[in-house]
Amino acid sequence: MRSVRVRLRVQYHNESSCWIGCIKMGFGNQIQALFQSASQWPWLLLVLISFPLVFLAFWLRLYPTKRWVALLMTSMVLSIAVVFVPAFLVVLALVDGIIFTVTAIDGILHLVGTRAIGKSGLQVERNLSRTGSLGVPLDSVLILRNITRSRIKGLIRDDLPDYFVSKPIQHQLDLPAGLQLQLKRKLTPHRRGAFSLERVDLKLISPLGLWQRHISLALESPLKIFPDMKQLSDYALLARTNRLSLIGVRRTRRIGQDSDFERLRDYTRDDNYRHIDWRSTARRNKLTVRQFQSDQSQRLIFLLDCGRMMTNTRNGYSLLDHALNSILMMSYVALHQGDSVGMICFSDTIHAYLPPRGGASQMNRLLQAGFDQFPRMVESRYDQAFLYLNSHCKKRSLVTLTTNIIDEVNAEVISDQLSNLTGTHLPLAVVLRDREIFDAADEPMHVQQQKTQTRSPQTIDETSLYRAGAAAEMLVWREEVLRGLRHKGVLIVDAFPDELSAPLVNQYLEVKAKHLL
Repeated sequence: MRSVRVRLRVQYHNESSCWIGCIKMGFGNQIQALFQSASQWPWLLLVLISFPLVFLAFWLRLYPTKRWVALLMTSMVLSIAVVFVPAFLVVLALVDGIIFTVTAIDGILHLVGTRAIGKSGLQVERNLSRTGSLGVPLDSVLILRNITRSRIKGLIRDDLPDYFVSKPIQHQLDLPAGLQLQLKRKLTPHRRGAFSLERVDLKLISPLGLWQRHISLALESPLKIFPDMKQLSDYALLARTNRLSLIGVRRTRRIGQDSDFERLRDYTRDDNYRHIDWRSTARRNKLTVRQFQSDQSQRLIFLLDCGRMMTNTRNGYSLLDHALNSILMMSYVALHQGDSVGMICFSDTIHAYLPPRGGASQMNRLLQAGFDQFPRMVESRYDQAFLYLNSHCKKRSLVTLTTNIIDEVNAEVISDQLSNLTGTHLPLAVVLRDREIFDAADEPMHVQQQKTQTRSPQTIDETSLYRAGAAAEMLVWREEVLRGLRHKGVLIVDAFPDELSAPLVNQYLEVKAKHLL
């Protein structure tokens, strides 16, 4: 009986140990499965975090910074470690909780602070001239006033239209509450036309540097870019000091210059002392000079080609830009001579027409009519332009056509239209040279000169010889066209685009001196 009891106790103990072992084994498997599933939580957490980030980026324009990404990389490293060492799960949960809490608080505080900035908490004012000249830097000043209770830190970038260069592009912003800040930059326009600066962009950094928010403040400033007017001021200065030869303008003595009296006026520092009228000076007790005139009230009309012939560029500017600068230079001289100046801009149609007028205000009209004209990739209708000229300008005028000759069809049309004007008007053809063709024709000569100077066995490339021959043939054909125009009574100005102003002014002064009009 006793042995039976012992046997039953041993069997019960074994069965109990087996059940306990099974329970322990099952619980361990559950814990292991739990850890394995928990190791996937960080990746699911990253997916869940991405959705609010997308919402913040698209709707609130709130983006994480590099510092936030660095914290996220720390969490990712720990997540990878959990896959291999499940014991790091507690550390990962603690780190993720801290990162989530800190970034959430920093983001909420940043949203609350920047909300006041978007509602006129930051007053922005831009001081910028309404007009500018092509290629001449403009001063642009932003005035910022912080009327919020918090410090504003980040980056600020003013609007930059196309074809403009800004130095610097953006500014660091650190503006305490209640203070004012001025930010200066240089704007350099590389194209004429009407532009508009519409906004100011801000990139604001949160207090802990984990978030950045982009805000755009509307601030519109119209800006018109005209051709370079510096040459006009240079001409006026050199004319007052009798140094026009420095820019290539020749002094042309006009017939009757010192005999045709116009009026008496007060003496200025730049007047010739030989023109002082001593009787009037004694009577008025003030230095008085005699002013003379030659031929006035003559008419000049410019035909400015805006078609495909003027699309080539030189020194960063199109042929049309160079032509317009020279036209304005000649107009400035003509208006100071008392003549009337007009202009027709055309390509496949008439784009602008300014009737000939005199006076200082006509210069401003010329600028307004031509500053937004650009070359177009269309075939110019010379016949339509000259027909428009004949219907609107009946009086005899100096008609100046500014264009480029590159093919036979174009040259024939220009020759026919200009030769038809010789009975009514005085035609002047301004033909722009292509410097690349001239350089290609002179390339073998330059190589030969270098070979002679350096005494080195340099060889001339066969391709360059063929290119030089083709360029020379084109130049010979071009010279024949110009010779034909001269034979038909057309005045010619043949110059490179960047050297056009002085030859054009010299031709006008020669016309005035010889009384050709």
